[in-house]
Amino acid sequence: MSTLKDFFTIQAPSKLGLSTSQQRQMWFTNFIQAFLVVVVVYATMYLIRNNFKASSGMLKDQLGFTTTQLGQIGLGFSITYGIGKTLLGYLIDGKPAKRILSVLLILSAFCILVMGILLSFEGRAMGFLILFWGLSGFFQSVGGPASYATIMKWTPRAKRGRWLGAWNTSHNIGGAFAGMLALWGANIFFSGHVWGMFIVPAIVALLIGIASLFIGKECPEELGMDSCETIFEEKIEKDTQDAATLSKWQIFTTYVLCNKWVWILCIANVFVYIVRIGIDNWAPLYTKEMFHFTSAQQVNTIFYFEIGALIASLTWGYVSDIIGGRRALIAGLCLILTAIAVLGYRYGHTPLQINTSLFCLGALIFGPQLLIGVSVVHFVPKQAVMVTNGTTGTFAYLFGDSLAKVGLAAIADPSTTGLHFFGTILHGWNDTFLVFYTALIAGVILLAYVAVGEEIRLRKNL
Repeated sequence: MSTLKDFFTIQAPSKLGLSTSQQRQMWFTNFIQAFLVVVVVYATMYLIRNNFKASSGMLKDQLGFTTTQLGQIGLGFSITYGIGKTLLGYLIDGKPAKRILSVLLILSAFCILVMGILLSFEGRAMGFLILFWGLSGFFQSVGGPASYATIMKWTPRAKRGRWLGAWNTSHNIGGAFAGMLALWGANIFFSGHVWGMFIVPAIVALLIGIASLFIGKECPEELGMDSCETIFEEKIEKDTQDAATLSKWQIFTTYVLCNKWVWILCIANVFVYIVRIGIDNWAPLYTKEMFHFTSAQQVNTIFYFEIGALIASLTWGYVSDIIGGRRALIAGLCLILTAIAVLGYRYGHTPLQINTSLFCLGALIFGPQLLIGVSVVHFVPKQAVMVTNGTTGTFAYLFGDSLAKVGLAAIADPSTTGLHFFGTILHGWNDTFLVFYTALIAGVILLAYVAVGEEIRLRKNL
C-alpha cells in the first residue's frame, strides 16, 4: 500500500547542490522525456476517441444505428468528460500528473476494448455502449490538464506558449491517424467489421499506457533540482506566492470560482467547441450524406482537419510568445478567419474542395482552442493550473461539445423533425451552419474583452 501511495506522490529527494547554469544544462534532456510522454499518451487518447466518429458511417450501415443514437452515445462521453475535467482536476492537483495520465489511458483503453467486444455481437446495446463510452470519457477528461500541469512545472513563462503549442499537436497527430488505424485494424484483422475499429486501437493504447508509466520525471524537483523558476531566474508571480499558504479549497474558491476572467474564457471556450466539434465530429457523416463520399474519403476528412490543426498548434502558441503573451488577441483573430473558412466547407462539393476547407478550418479553430487554455492559466496561481484548465474544459464539453453532438445531430438527422428554437425550426445539414456562425460571433466578442484584460495584466507585470 505504501508503495502504491508513493507511486502517486511527487517524490522530492535531497538537492543536488548544483549551480543554475549546471541545472540548465541538465534541464532539456530531462524535460524532453516528460514532454514526450505527455505528447505520446495524449495522442494515444485520441486514437481511442476519434475512432468512434470515424466509424459512424459503418455503424449505421453494418449495425443500423441512427444519427440520433450516435449523438446520444457521444453525449455520454461529453458529460462524463466535462464533469471529470473539474472533478479529477481538483483531486489530482498536487499529485504526479504525468504518471496518473498513463494510468488513466490504460483504464480508458480497457473501456474501448469492452465496447468493441459488445459490438462484435452485432447488437445495439445502447445502455452498455453509453456506459463504457462515458467511462472512457471520464478517464480521458484530465488528459489535457495533466499535460498542461506537467509542462508548466518544467518550462519558463517566456517559452511556455511554444511548448504547450508543440504538445497540442499530440491530439492532432492522434486524431489524424485515429480513423486510419481503426479502419486498417478492422480490415486486416476483422474482415472489415466495424468492431475492429474499437478493438485494435484499444490494444495499441493499452500497450502504450503500460510502457509510458515509468518514463520521465514529474518535475525538476524529483531529480533533486530547483524549481523551474529558480533554474531560469524568473520571478515567482504574486498569486503563486499568496496561494502557497492556502488550502486546495481556498485556492479553488479564490482564484477559480471568483475569477471573472476564468468564467469569461470558459464561456468563450463553449463557442469555440461548438464549431470545432461540430465540424470535426460530423465531417465523415456530413460528407457521406451530402456528397456520397466513400468510407476512405470519409476517414480522410478527419486526417486533413487534424493536419491543419497540427499546423495551428505549432504556429499560434509561438506567435503569441513573440507578441508578448497576448493569447486572447490571437485567438479572436483566428475566429474571424474561421468564419471565412467555414464558407468553403459549406459550399464545396468535391473531395479536394472539402478537404482543403477542412485543412484551413483545422489550422484556424485550433488557435483559440489552444490559446484559451494558455490564457486562462495565466490568470491563476501555479497551484490551480489543473483545476482551472479542467474547468474551461468542463464548460466546453458539457455545453459546447454536447450541443455540437446532440443538438447538431437533431438538426441534421433526416429521420427527425429538426430542432425547434424560439419558434424557428432548424433542420438539415445546411442549418447547422447557422449554429456555427452564431458561435463564432459570440466567441469573437468575448475574446476581444479578454484581450483588453490580458493587455492590462501584461503591462502591470512589465
